[in-house]
Amino acid sequence: MLFLPLSIIFALCGQTIAASTADWRSRSIYQVLTDRYSRTDGSTTAPCNTEDRAYCGGTFQGIISHLDYIQGMGFTAIWISPVTFQVQGTTDAGEAYHGYWQQDLYQINSNFGTASDLQSLASVLHDRGMYLMVDIVVNHNGWAGDSDSVDYSAFNPFNSQDDYHPYCPIDYDNSTSLTQCWMGDSSLELVDLKTESDSVASGYQTWISQLVSEYSIDGLRIDTAMEVNRGFWSGFMSAADMFATGEYNNDDVNTVCEGQNYLPSVLNYAIYFPLFAAFSSTSGDMSALSSMVNSVKSTCSDVTALCTFSENHDQPRFASVTGDMSLAQNILSFTILADGIPIVYQGQEQHYDALGGSNDPYNREALWLSGFDTTSALYTLTAKLNALRNHAISAASDYLDYNNYVIYGDTSTIAMRKGYDGTQSISVLTNLGLDGGDDYTLSLGNTGWTSGTQVMEVLGCTSATVDDSGNLPVPMSSGYPRVYYEQSAVCDWGLCSC
Repeated sequence: MLFLPLSIIFALCGQTIAASTADWRSRSIYQVLTDRYSRTDGSTTAPCNTEDRAYCGGTFQGIISHLDYIQGMGFTAIWISPVTFQVQGTTDAGEAYHGYWQQDLYQINSNFGTASDLQSLASVLHDRGMYLMVDIVVNHNGWAGDSDSVDYSAFNPFNSQDDYHPYCPIDYDNSTSLTQCWMGDSSLELVDLKTESDSVASGYQTWISQLVSEYSIDGLRIDTAMEVNRGFWSGFMSAADMFATGEYNNDDVNTVCEGQNYLPSVLNYAIYFPLFAAFSSTSGDMSALSSMVNSVKSTCSDVTALCTFSENHDQPRFASVTGDMSLAQNILSFTILADGIPIVYQGQEQHYDALGGSNDPYNREALWLSGFDTTSALYTLTAKLNALRNHAISAASDYLDYNNYVIYGDTSTIAMRKGYDGTQSISVLTNLGLDGGDDYTLSLGNTGWTSGTQVMEVLGCTSATVDDSGNLPVPMSSGYPRVYYEQSAVCDWGLCSC
C-alpha cells in the first residue's frame, strides 16, 4: 500500500475550501457513489441488487469509516453523489439512490445521513489533506409522474411553474431543445429549469454560496452541464468561487472543449470514447486514441484542467467488455498518467464487471461486497501510479504544465511523454493483451533522455539504460503497461527496491 509522503500531506493540509483550478490540477479523484460505497453498520455482506434500482444503505459515515482504503491508493480527493433531498419512495424508474432527482435544494438526503454527518466527512477529509467534491444538479428537478401531473409547489426553492420550461421531449441534435426541453419519461420526468431566468439564476447563486460554505466543499462536479443555458454559468461560478468540472457527455472534441468557455473544467469525454475503444479489445483502434490526444490539446483551452476517466456511473464497466487484466491495467495507467485530473470510479480498482449488464444500473455495484480488498492487482497498481504522479508533481512544479504528447504509435501501442527533461515520465501502453503477441524490443526515441541515462520501469521495478543512439529499449514480451522514470528518483522515493 503506497501513501503520500508526510511532507506532501502536510503541504496539502493548509488548502481546505474554495479550492481553485490551480489547486485541483495536482489532485487525483476517487468517485464515490454514496449509496453504494460503505454502510454505517460496516457490513461487507449486506445485499445490493443493482437491478432493483433501490437504496442499498451507503452513507456519509460509511465513507468516513473507509477513507484509509481510498487514501491507500494515493487519492487526494473524493467526488460524492448529490446530497440534496430527492423524489421519495419507489417509482417505475426505481428509487433516487443516485441523487439526480432532487426536489429540495435546502434539505440533505436523509438516506445518506445528516447535515452534521456531511460536515464531519468534509472535516475528516481536510484533516487528511484531501478535498471534497460534491456532485450537483442545476438543469432539472425530478418528478415521479408525467408532465401533466407535476406539482410545482413540491419543489424548493423553485416552486412556481414560471421557473420551468414548458414540456417538450429533448432532442440532443437541436441546440435549443438541448437547453430547454425535458429529459426523463412519463414515469419519471426531469423537469427542466429556466436557467436563463434572472430569478432562477439568482436563486441558484444564493444556494450554491450557502452549500459550499456550510459543508466546506472544495469543488463541484456539475451534472448535465451541457444541457444548461450558457449564460447561467458566469454568475453561478462567481457565487461558487471554486473549481468545477461539468458533464459534457459527447464524443465531439469541439463540443467538449466548448464547455471550457463557461466552466474551468469538463469531463474529458472526447478522450474517453477512443480510450475505451482502444483498450477494450486486442484489435482496438490505437491510432484514433493518438489522434484524439493531439486534438484535445489543440482544441481545449486548458487540457491540464480536464478530468480524465475510463469508467463512471453512466458508462459501461471496462471489465464487462473484456476480462483481460492487462488491458484493464493499460487503460488505468492512461487514466492516471495522461494530461488532466484523473478520476477513478469506485470498483474499477476491484475489476468490477457490472454482472447482469454493462452500464446503468448494473455498473452501480456495492463496493462493500469486495471486502475493501487492498491486495487486488488493480488496487496495488492504482496505488503505484498515483504515487508516481504525486511524487513527480512534488519533484517539479511544472510537471503538470507540460502537455502530455505521443512520442510513438503503431496499431497496438502508444507511448507518451509527460514532464520536462529530467522530470519526465514515459508511458508505453498496448492492447496486445495477456498473450502479448511476439516478443520484441521497441527502440523508443524522443524520450528526452540522453545516452547512458539509467531509468526504472516503475511497475515492474526493472532498470534500463538509454542506448548510444538516445533510444530507450522497451521489451514488449507481454501486454502489460510500462512506465519509466529516472532510476535515482524512483529509488529515493521508495517506489522500487534499489
